[in-house]
Amino acid sequence: MKAHIANLINGLALAGLGTWGALGAASPTAWIPVAFGVILLLCTPGVKSENKIIAHVAVLLTLLVLLSLGMPLKGSISRGDTMAIVRVGIMIVTGILAMVAFIGSFRAARKAREQNS
Repeated sequence: MKAHIANLINGLALAGLGTWGALGAASPTAWIPVAFGVILLLCTPGVKSENKIIAHVAVLLTLLVLLSLGMPLKGSISRGDTMAIVRVGIMIVTGILAMVAFIGSFRAARKAREQNS
């Protein structure tokens, strides 16, 4: 999967599922994945055009979100909230897929750069 498509899917999952979860939550921190999703969606054109800075920002944000989703997952499991577990689980899976796509993209770019040298 191309990095920009994985980033788009991850951004949509964070924004969409995050909004769904935040609408039923009392805590304003539930909107954090939505904010990250919107930022990642805004990064998608830069990732598609292989802008190194934007791609690295998207990777950093994706990694931060992945690390941050551990606590909501733990909380959902402890509450026994199946839908929250599914929502957070999907956000984690799309984040992992995006990270794998970014790493593959960076490796391919390095290989192409070394072959051109």
